[in-house]
Amino acid sequence: MDRLVAEKPDYGNWVSRKLIYVSGGLGLGFLGLSLALPVLAIVAVFFLVACAYFAYARYLFSPTGGNIQARIRDLVLEQLDWDGEGTVLDIGCGNALLTIQAAQKYPRAQVTGIDYWGGRWEYSQSVCERNAALEGVAERVTFQKASASALPFQEGAFDAVVSNLVFHEVSDAKDKRAVIKEALRVVKKGGAFAFQDEFLLKVIYGEVDDLLETIKSWGIERVAFVNTSDSEFIPRALKLPFMTGAIGILHGKK
Repeated sequence: MDRLVAEKPDYGNWVSRKLIYVSGGLGLGFLGLSLALPVLAIVAVFFLVACAYFAYARYLFSPTGGNIQARIRDLVLEQLDWDGEGTVLDIGCGNALLTIQAAQKYPRAQVTGIDYWGGRWEYSQSVCERNAALEGVAERVTFQKASASALPFQEGAFDAVVSNLVFHEVSDAKDKRAVIKEALRVVKKGGAFAFQDEFLLKVIYGEVDDLLETIKSWGIERVAFVNTSDSEFIPRALKLPFMTGAIGILHGKK
């Protein structure tokens, strides 16, 4: 127990070190090649600027740089219209930050986190369980491996369901709207939901108004949309489309 108290949870960073190292390495590589072929200096500058941007973004997302990553996740629970009595599911829990936040905000709730994890990510079920233990909520939180496209739960199994920046990443579902429908399937009638994802990317979800009408046609009582990038705490540098510029939250009641 003393060892757990001394350690800190590991919630990772949306901008991986690998991304910074690769762009920086390519920049330096092309810079060296430009000595023989000067036109490659343009390519070198591109990658070096990208490296600097990603390093800055990683800093902003980190706890020491404004904790923007956690604050964006906080928006999900802020939009969840739920009294905290019962069960809540976090779809695509990653390193369990949102799962743990839900357990902390709703002390009378039982929280389940599911994720497919795997080699693409720096997360795992063991990391989630460790983080939950470090935060003192392990007795009310469980984790299991599952795909968001086929949740291993009965219809209406949860009083509330949340998800953060997961649906567009579900590789075994061609139609990402189907992932939303599957998430709503396990919400109890009258239960609450709040999903944050790249809902402003028309190539994935189409027009937001059309998406809302489609969701209502599934028998959902109430659904609304909030543009995440409207949040004043997000720096302009992070509001580019490939960062937070396409993110929004679908929330409501089933």
